Amino acid sequence: MTYDLIIFDNDGVLVDSEPVANAILAGYLTELGHPTTYEDSLRDYMGAAVHRVHDLVRERTGQRLPPEFDETLHERTFAAFERELETVDGVTDVLGALSAAQVPYCLASSGTHQRIRVGHRKTGLDLWFPEEIVFSAQDVGRGKPAPDLFLHAAERMGITPERCAVVEDSVLGVRAAGAAGMDVYAFTAMTPAAVLQGATGYFASMKELPELLGLR
Repeated sequence: MTYDLIIFDNDGVLVDSEPVANAILAGYLTELGHPTTYEDSLRDYMGAAVHRVHDLVRERTGQRLPPEFDETLHERTFAAFERELETVDGVTDVLGALSAAQVPYCLASSGTHQRIRVGHRKTGLDLWFPEEIVFSAQDVGRGKPAPDLFLHAAERMGITPERCAVVEDSVLGVRAAGAAGMDVYAFTAMTPAAVLQGATGYFASMKELPELLGLR
């Protein structure tokens, strides 16, 4: 089928940020006395807003992360983005195909607006995503896996949920899209399809996505 709106996750879908960000998060948590491997970080935090890190650490240890945690984490992550962040291979071709077909698209990310903008300026994606089509978990009360962010994005774009398709790469994102009543296509570059249960379809390369979205 064809859709009236395509909603992209950001980290791991548009920008290849998950390896960078999760390595930094795992290292920082370990430094603070909460031993975390890179694999642990991917499993527990990929696709989530930073409040999930606070929630899980407190749930598991009874301890609170320091007040400066968010600021320090963001500083370290942004510095790494400025050094090494790149777009996901082939994603600008997908955006070009959507533009040529005049299919509206937007972004709905668990990351903050600042995190999104830092990455987009570095990679040139700011040319594809003006501020009015960028939505963050900051804009709603609950992040993924709650459906709030995707429903907010659809409402702001003027499209009903059943006419939307979401492009995601995380368990939390797939669950959120399903809860919002939207089709969701899961990118399996980092997370196996077997883990991303409940998706409408799966793809391992951005070259496969246009056909899934009904563009050819």
